Amino acid sequence: MSETKYTESHEWLRLEDDGSVTVGITEYAQNLLGDLVYVALPKEGESFTQGQEAATIESVKAAGEIKLPVDGTIVAINALLADEPSLVNDAPEGDGWFFRIRPGNLAQLDGLMDDIAYQNLIDQ
Repeated sequence: MSETKYTESHEWLRLEDDGSVTVGITEYAQNLLGDLVYVALPKEGESFTQGQEAATIESVKAAGEIKLPVDGTIVAINALLADEPSLVNDAPEGDGWFFRIRPGNLAQLDGLMDDIAYQNLIDQ
């Protein structure tokens, strides 16, 4: 099973067998946001640098952005979210993923939190 990494802004990243990285928001984040009503995703082939905004989300409570925690190029998007943003609420760490990237520098993943460190962050 692939190892999942987390950011302080509550995104999760999972390195896939093909070398791509799937990105979404955590259960904790979707609970804070409430019901999502809109998700704007990047286009396949777009490249981003670490920290750059790649997606926008809106819920009944707030709007926010998904910033790329690593350099990379978008290789797939979850097109289902255009019509069903509630997938993020139903399965934020499963079918509610946002996009997959081809990372420019895998070493950037090493600077992210593992399960234990993320759990400590949200328990504070």
